[in-house]
Amino acid sequence: MSEARESFTPLNADELAELIGNIQSHGLRVESKIERRRGGAGPSDAGMLWIDGAPTTAPTDAAYVQSSPYEMRHEDDGFAVYEGSTRLAEVRLAPRPKYYDLSTEDGIPYWKIALMHLDSMASTVLQTCAYWGNSDQCTFCGIGVSLAAGRTIAKKTPAMLAEVAVAARDLDGAVDATLTTGSTATPDRGALYVGKCAEAVKNASGLPVQVQFEPPEDLDVIDRVKDLGADSVGIHVETFDPKVLAQVAPGKARWGIEAYFGAWERAVKAFGEGQVSTYVILGMGEDPQLTIESCRRAVDIGVYPFIVPLRPVPGSLLADERPPAPEYVESIYREVVPYMLARGMTAEGVMAGCARCQACSGMAALERAGSPASEGGLADGRTSLPLFA
Repeated sequence: MSEARESFTPLNADELAELIGNIQSHGLRVESKIERRRGGAGPSDAGMLWIDGAPTTAPTDAAYVQSSPYEMRHEDDGFAVYEGSTRLAEVRLAPRPKYYDLSTEDGIPYWKIALMHLDSMASTVLQTCAYWGNSDQCTFCGIGVSLAAGRTIAKKTPAMLAEVAVAARDLDGAVDATLTTGSTATPDRGALYVGKCAEAVKNASGLPVQVQFEPPEDLDVIDRVKDLGADSVGIHVETFDPKVLAQVAPGKARWGIEAYFGAWERAVKAFGEGQVSTYVILGMGEDPQLTIESCRRAVDIGVYPFIVPLRPVPGSLLADERPPAPEYVESIYREVVPYMLARGMTAEGVMAGCARCQACSGMAALERAGSPASEGGLADGRTSLPLFA
């Protein structure tokens, strides 16, 4: 072990929160092979690792990453994040999952059915979307990119997913399953199919399962999905700013923001407070004050607003954009996370899914830094969150 490593002190909660926020905005240059996710729905271009023990996904492939000040370097007995010559934090890489070496009886590799996102098995069960390839396409999404590249298959069956979930649990220690879907041109928007997939996964593996879908026309569908056995649900508005939503996700915008609040209220009744979440993507031109106020409104009805910086996906319509400045992302976290903490809503209470994993957001790091029980807490019980440099 080198002298630098012998004398290195791990980051405290505030410093770690700052570093994760900076890396998620600037990206991480890597010189070694790293498990990553390319294309797909949701945050992609994701190198998967732990930074000083905190689960993190970081942009690694987009062109802007090459100008990042942060680099992952190999050391004698591991890896670390450096800024110039300064060693900042220890890195542990996600290993290649063992179940990736397996295939179904008809020859489909397990990794084309579901991927490991650190400790969560995740799959887009329908890799096609009614919005893809037309004027309704979500500009931030890459659901068709991985399909076109042959890295997945268009439709995963409940039986396939159940088979892979058991292997992911037994061989790689998966602790939950996250199942999302492209939207279908049907009244339920694909919710019932992803619910049936969740039922199969739950019955076979016993893993907690989150399902993700658009608001269905008939809100009774939400109760039917719950009855199939899903533990939590993600109904993702992406942005609370209606003008921005119309620009970046015109198909979704036709529902209107209030339709999402209506679906969330029904979902909270079915799944419970904190088990319903929505993605909130920052950096697409949204009104920050409206975003803060809407996040708080969502929290008030029991919805976890999972806030992430825009991560431009190579191959998507926003591929040439840049993530927002970390200072801006932190300014939103700073207004929302303490509000959530004051109401007892934390990532630790989420049973499954993205809000449970937290690797694509800096919220969990700020939760730890801002907890009244931590050294960041103030004597009167208010939370003190760090400011990014």
